[in-house]
Amino acid sequence: MTFMRKSVLSSLAQGAASLAFGHLLALVCLVSGLAVTSAGQAQEAVLPAASSPAPGVAASAPASPARKWMRVPRVYGRLGVKDLGLVINLDDPYSVQVGGHYAKARQIPEDQILRVRLPVKGALTRGEFEALQAQIEAFYGDRVQALALAWRLPYAVACNGLAGALAMGFDEGLCGHSCAVSRRSSYFGSAATRPLAEHRMRLSMQLAARDVEGAKALIDRGVASDGTLGLRGGLPAQVHFVTTSDAVRSVRQQLFPPEGKVAQAGLDIHLDQADALRGVDRVLIYMTGRAQVEGLSSVGFLPGALADHLTSFGGRLDDPYGQMSVLAWIEAGATASHGTASEPCAHLQKFPHPQALLLFYAQGATAIEAYWKSVAWPQQAVFVGEPLAAPFGR
Repeated sequence: MTFMRKSVLSSLAQGAASLAFGHLLALVCLVSGLAVTSAGQAQEAVLPAASSPAPGVAASAPASPARKWMRVPRVYGRLGVKDLGLVINLDDPYSVQVGGHYAKARQIPEDQILRVRLPVKGALTRGEFEALQAQIEAFYGDRVQALALAWRLPYAVACNGLAGALAMGFDEGLCGHSCAVSRRSSYFGSAATRPLAEHRMRLSMQLAARDVEGAKALIDRGVASDGTLGLRGGLPAQVHFVTTSDAVRSVRQQLFPPEGKVAQAGLDIHLDQADALRGVDRVLIYMTGRAQVEGLSSVGFLPGALADHLTSFGGRLDDPYGQMSVLAWIEAGATASHGTASEPCAHLQKFPHPQALLLFYAQGATAIEAYWKSVAWPQQAVFVGEPLAAPFGR
């Protein structure tokens, strides 16, 4: 990861560990034991900035801030099969097989399946992307709110994540300085259940794994997860927010919630100090910051688990420049993950907000909604997983 001596954003002191929504109603209710605000007009959350040391300067272990639950708007409803388009690349045997399996597993209607021809490579050119985008718009119009992309490659458009470009338009200027502030997502932290209709953003997530069998297993985990958590009398799901010895990649630790049990939601929150977890079970969320994460084979992930690591190139699915790609999480048993397609620098806004991710998911959101609502600046984002997984869905 590239680090700058001075952050381009404001100091951490101006609201560290805050998730403050503008113009929320003052009434706060406890839903499933978590802080959820009954909101009318939920707007973008304001996140603290990451302050980074210069290259080559050793970073000390981050200090632990005061912990408190943050408020997010209460959400009614979630995306379903009728809201999801499936895109299959006929020039990619992986895509054809994985797309066919997904269509059957989620019972995607034929009129919601778009078949295209794309080069099988990491990054599309602007022209290739615009041709794909035109096909998507012509085929779907306003019929679907989100897309399942049945491939591993491509994942980018030049320096943009393919998902970011599809939802927010291609930003060519960002490629001159990928560490810059990027476009803001109006969907971030919102109460919306129809992202295209309400925010003019069509979300997407890639059904990506190292091979076809891994992708089929990923899909099956997502389907199996629906409605399995938050049940009375059920065993608690384990949520692990991890601070590692890598201080800069652990910058999200300032946003972690309080540790402890949330009995009403069936959650047990852990704040771990470790470079890697080993031998843990029933893991729903594993969020950390390392270039490489060891010990994943010893982690027992629940169906529907979300897991990611803050590093520069986790979203480069073909060549992560010596770092671990998000496909390692999928191989280990996670159901969705997030990474970036190009150097983001240590901007918190370019990575999933830990509390937003958990709080939206625990309200019943799908994996695609929870991840998208947790990233404020998703232009470089690569979202991988089974989009409709909803362990808390009812």
